[in-house]
Amino acid sequence: MYGCLNDGGENIEQFEINESDDGQFYFTLKAANNEIIATSEMYTSKQNCQNGIESVKTNAPNAEIVDTTD
Repeated sequence: MYGCLNDGGENIEQFEINESDDGQFYFTLKAANNEIIATSEMYTSKQNCQNGIESVKTNAPNAEIVDTTD
C-alpha cells in the first residue's frame, strides 16, 4: 500500500495494489473512509502498476477538470 499523508500525519487516502485472477496488477485509490474512489487499468507487471501510482501522484494534483456533460 502507498499512503498519502496530510500535514498532520493522518492517513487520508491510500493506494492499494491488487492482483487479478489472471495475474495482472491494478491499483485502487481509497478515501479516508475506505471507499474506493478510483480503479486503474490492468498492468502486466507489479512494477508497471507502481509506476502508474507514481504517475497519478505526480500528475493528478495539477490535472484540469473537463466537464463533457455540457
